[in-house]
Amino acid sequence: MFLAYHDEEWGVASRDPVHLFELLTLEGAQAGLSWATILRKRSGYGAAFERFDIETVAGYGPDDVERLMGDARIVRNRAKIESTIANARALQAVTAAGTDPVDYLWSFVGGHPIRNAWPRPGGVPAETAESKAMSRDLKRRGFRFVGPTVCYSFIQATGMVNDHVVDCYRWSEIDAAAARVEARPEAASGDGSP
Repeated sequence: MFLAYHDEEWGVASRDPVHLFELLTLEGAQAGLSWATILRKRSGYGAAFERFDIETVAGYGPDDVERLMGDARIVRNRAKIESTIANARALQAVTAAGTDPVDYLWSFVGGHPIRNAWPRPGGVPAETAESKAMSRDLKRRGFRFVGPTVCYSFIQATGMVNDHVVDCYRWSEIDAAAARVEARPEAASGDGSP
């Protein structure tokens, strides 16, 4: 499970709003827990939160929160459940203000992946200037469970940065995709593929 996530998804540039909402939810849910715990519950989260349909989740009310508090497929933490609903509403507000939510989230890294080249995992930071700026602005807009460390994990997971270490086979694949985005942004698929 963890290996498949690393090999197939982590660090691959995503511009799918549903996928971005899913990863923002999962990264927030992880706060204080292990990523392995969240990966084990990932399919449960998808079922509990209507496959991360932003409009549906934004419409959840108190009865839905109570229902989710009894759902063993997810982390049953009221603040985290309520944050998912608040974050869906905040994404709606970004759209209502005339901004594409994908462009908004990607704006914190300048619209294209940051191409790091870490020699070993110990050098990878837990937060950066970009994640601090993202955290500040998300909080200002009503998002929850979006501290700088959560935001950096989100940035890493969604491929806004390549934090695979250079001797990892995925580093060169993801770096090459980022180079294509820089060279021809209008032709980039954003999915890490050629």
